[in-house]
Amino acid sequence: MDIRHGFNTDLQELSDALIRMGAAATNAVDRALEALMTGDRDLARRVVADDNVIDEMERDIEHRCLHLLLRQQPVVAGDLREVGAAIKMITDIERIGDAAADISEIVLHLERPVFLEIAEDLTAMANAARAMVSSAIEAYVKGDLELAGRTREQDDVVDDYFVGIRKALGEIMRSDAGDMDAAINYLMIIKYFERIGDHAENICEWVEFDKTGIHKRERIL
Repeated sequence: MDIRHGFNTDLQELSDALIRMGAAATNAVDRALEALMTGDRDLARRVVADDNVIDEMERDIEHRCLHLLLRQQPVVAGDLREVGAAIKMITDIERIGDAAADISEIVLHLERPVFLEIAEDLTAMANAARAMVSSAIEAYVKGDLELAGRTREQDDVVDDYFVGIRKALGEIMRSDAGDMDAAINYLMIIKYFERIGDHAENICEWVEFDKTGIHKRERIL
């Protein structure tokens, strides 16, 4: 097996591992949302426990990237971009998994179902954030810059929901001090969903870097 063929094989295995990690993080967000909406504490506990699996995936991919950089020593710019983008993307994917676990941790301590005033928008916000994660991973799989761009634009939708729900929770806290603790918990939950959208946007930015060498409008490689 020649060096180039071996390098291409390693790159493909790296890509496959990253896709599996992205799928695991997306699934974690799905299950965290289900646990939140159904009050399923057993499911919430499983999401928290399974976060270790995503962490292990991150460590495995880091090892693969370092192996490629130190042992294979890529000299083609496209190869360097692909490995560099992977290192950056797994950080955001891991944090998406963390956010899902954090939401699930809060579910374990919720003492009341979601406030009716925010239920519809909270579901819409969570679904929008989840869709961003799925689309970001799809953009990476397909190398689809147009999809990456459309996905980034959806972060404004998630942010708008966050602002509206935060305002509604503020009104709830002002009108009934007895709901203060529950409202704070839901405020934390929407912040985690807002962060999930941010991390999905970051993944899309690294997809663009992988394909173009440009990150945040600046040419890097």
